[in-house]
Amino acid sequence: MVEAKFAIDGMVDKPDIIGAVFGQTEGLLGDELDLRELQKSGKIGRIEIELAHGGNKCNGKLYLPASLDRIETCILAASIEAVDRVGPYEATFQVERVEDTRSEKRRKILSRAKELVKQLMDTGMPDSKELSEIVQSDVRISEITSYGPEHLPAGPEVGKSPELIIVEGRADVLTLLKSDITNGIAIGGASAAPKTIINLCREKEVTVFLDGDRGGDLILRNLVNVAEVDFVARAPDGKEVEDLTRKEIIKALRTKVPLDQYMGRARQPYREKKEHPQYEQQEQSTPQPRAEEEKLEQEEAEQPISHASSQDKRDDFGINDLDDAGQIEKIDSSRYAEPTEAVQQKPALESAVFAELGNGLGQLTGTLRSRLYDHTGSVLKEMPIRDLLATVQNSSGVYAIVLDGVITQRLVELALQKGIKAIYGLRANPMQRKHTGIVLYTKEQGSVS
Repeated sequence: MVEAKFAIDGMVDKPDIIGAVFGQTEGLLGDELDLRELQKSGKIGRIEIELAHGGNKCNGKLYLPASLDRIETCILAASIEAVDRVGPYEATFQVERVEDTRSEKRRKILSRAKELVKQLMDTGMPDSKELSEIVQSDVRISEITSYGPEHLPAGPEVGKSPELIIVEGRADVLTLLKSDITNGIAIGGASAAPKTIINLCREKEVTVFLDGDRGGDLILRNLVNVAEVDFVARAPDGKEVEDLTRKEIIKALRTKVPLDQYMGRARQPYREKKEHPQYEQQEQSTPQPRAEEEKLEQEEAEQPISHASSQDKRDDFGINDLDDAGQIEKIDSSRYAEPTEAVQQKPALESAVFAELGNGLGQLTGTLRSRLYDHTGSVLKEMPIRDLLATVQNSSGVYAIVLDGVITQRLVELALQKGIKAIYGLRANPMQRKHTGIVLYTKEQGSVS
């Protein structure tokens, strides 16, 4: 596009200006650049004139579209400046600019293409993976139900599953459903526990899944005063259950701990078991036959300590796993028969080491951590209870173990294998076999056994 301004010393009309341009440039540049020939061949378009009258003079702008290359267009623009008269009046033409309209069109096309692509991405059809996630999420959300007279938000398996996961709100239940955990129910904040929750806690194994803030502790405090809670799981500090990913949820439930260990004290009974026939039946059940005990003892003795079977992969410290189906497993305490005689006491440790181990147990109480000591009573390592077995397996020179947890059969056998002489803990599970080569001290009894 050639854009030129002009000034004429007289009153003229648009046809006069166009005629002057064609007439005075005719034959000036030869036949190839003659305006009439170019117009016939379609290489230039219609000349547009913007005309303004002022006094006895005229001025305005001329626009000449051309489809020539840059050089030819500029030559044609320069020829317009050769026009010096329009009719009987003197005139001056000056080209202001030659614009490549194709570049402008390309910019507009590019801008519009970006808008169209963005619109397509926002409203386009998702890929197959996204479709699967959308459908699965909608199905899970549609499965949320209202349970009990209080219409508490709950998963569809709350009434059927023997295990129960208590969370704070509806959003937490939805998050559990997205992770294929269908036995969650919302307590509805830190107020008094609903009667439905209290009744369910009497019938099921209960895990309270807390947010990683003070509000979670308040909910637990209110709940344990009126209901039976078995385990406590907790979101990472500063996070809420509804913000967790599937991996974080599974990890938190796998590392849940018994209530008494979480509270750092022995759990007091919250109900009289005699009021419930199912517990009377459990208390009155007969122990396993001796043949079954011997079979279990033989299987456990033949199993390597460092390669636990699927049954023994459950946490020996009361921390249960979550299997692939999202159901919570419980350790079968009936595997451990009551000892027929007291475990023989090992000769006392040196008084200084003995006192240091006792002090360490007091320091660890309520922390869910454990320590390894050498023969001088110095701390070799400190780690969470869940990492204790693996750490002991890979350590050497350990003289004693102190843990804020339960001394189990498996831990004792691993300690004997590693030459460890003493284990200090809160309490001890009944042992199937006697262990004369190690000192077992429990804070619960306050004595060496």
